Amino acid sequence: MNASIDNNVTVENNNNKSRFEILKRKNAEALTGGGEERIKQQHARGKLTARERIDLLVDEGSFEEIGKFVMHRSKDFGLDKQYYLGDGVITGYGTVNGRLIYVYSQDFTVFGGSLSEAHAEKIVKIMEHAMKNGAPVIGLNDSGGARIQEGVVSLGGYADIFYRNTRASGVVPQISAIMGPCAGGAVYSPAITDFIFMVEHTAYMFVTGPSVVKTVTHEDVTSEELGGASTHSEKSGVTHFSCPSEVECIEGIRKLLGYIPQNCEDTPPVLIWEGGEQDYISALDRVVPEDPHLPYDIREVIHPIVDKDSFFEVHEKFAGNIVVGFARLAGRSIGIVGNQPAELAGVLDIHASAKAARFVRFCDSFNIPLLVFEDVPGFLPGTDQEWNGIIINGAKLLYAFCEATVPRITVITRKAYGGAYDVMNSKHIGADLNFAWPTAEIAVMGAKGAAEIIFKREIAEADNPEAKLQEKIAEYTQKFANPYRAAHRGYVDEVIMPGETRKKLIRGFKMLENKVDNLPKKKHGNIPL
Repeated sequence: MNASIDNNVTVENNNNKSRFEILKRKNAEALTGGGEERIKQQHARGKLTARERIDLLVDEGSFEEIGKFVMHRSKDFGLDKQYYLGDGVITGYGTVNGRLIYVYSQDFTVFGGSLSEAHAEKIVKIMEHAMKNGAPVIGLNDSGGARIQEGVVSLGGYADIFYRNTRASGVVPQISAIMGPCAGGAVYSPAITDFIFMVEHTAYMFVTGPSVVKTVTHEDVTSEELGGASTHSEKSGVTHFSCPSEVECIEGIRKLLGYIPQNCEDTPPVLIWEGGEQDYISALDRVVPEDPHLPYDIREVIHPIVDKDSFFEVHEKFAGNIVVGFARLAGRSIGIVGNQPAELAGVLDIHASAKAARFVRFCDSFNIPLLVFEDVPGFLPGTDQEWNGIIINGAKLLYAFCEATVPRITVITRKAYGGAYDVMNSKHIGADLNFAWPTAEIAVMGAKGAAEIIFKREIAEADNPEAKLQEKIAEYTQKFANPYRAAHRGYVDEVIMPGETRKKLIRGFKMLENKVDNLPKKKHGNIPL
């Protein structure tokens, strides 16, 4: 339904109608968005309306709208005959589990959710409120892109939003949900935010669409293949969470908010925990196989140690050789980074390094302590890795840990080899506490490779080179492939039984809760991007 421009400028001259009735009518009109027919079309696509999404997100009755009656100011290309109250985006504030949040929700039923000057101004306004009042910003994106009829004005609106995204980065948490199209310049606002959720089969993101791709590269590709939720959660890593439905997407956002603080000066929420430390978790003693070449799932270490059902994995489908996510330990929120021996033996590669680095930096920005589980045989070798920048990407993770000032604890479960030992939150780069299990192997490289280098001549000259190699492997293993050399040096604070890990971590983080560590004075660092 088109809003009447006349009614918005001549209310005071209308003496025949109650001003209260006019307000009631306008409120009702704003609630209809682009009209009942377009709402039906939205539902037919399997999508909720902008207002239905907000209702699911915030606590019941808590939403307060800002800018309900805003309309665009354009006259070109027939826009002077089309006016809708709100101009395609609903903005305001509310609470999630009693905590303040700011939200904008694009309305695809109004001009396809396209961004105009007025639309952008509404988003900018709530972002500025969020910065001033120290609360998260959540963007529910469902937009056809810039409003073409407005030309450069709409492009300027995008840039205004990007600027606020950047200013807010590290100040307040920013979460984006992609619930429909998000293309062209529109993708860069979500990309700057901290976490991206995407809905499977109805959402997509790309800089250039399938038709442009076909024209330029002659590739035939669908929107889903080019930029759907599965593509970005598994291949590109652009999105952190892929959700089967909009309801599950919004539930995921609510869950995520429960682990993170309101702003950079706040601390994460603490839940009352009555479960105790659990004196000994015997199942952990059996997780690491006797054969050091056999894999195991690092989640089998994480789940028994953290509070029951509290592990919330991030980027689950991307770079599976490293696992990151939030959890609670005795009710306190922590961020977890763990090498995954069940995939690529847990090596660090380009994607794993970038994935973990971004997560570490988020946790450090928002005062979330870091727990690292280490079982890493090194960096992935090969021309593909070297030519595509494993050096720079590995340095991102190194930089992130070195820069982090939050409490940091590392548990070495098995392998800690070479430069990857240093990178995975070693004592040398500022970890506060480092524990090792008796199964830990801390060395420059694996025993076989080391023996072949150190004893090369001796093995070659032996009557039985294979037997001599095995002898030297055993010798090297006994001397170096254990946690005790590192413990003697103080690089490991304590060698502990796996079953007592939870108790040690609870006490360690409790000891560190008042930690203060300041970085040198500077404008900002130059992370290797």
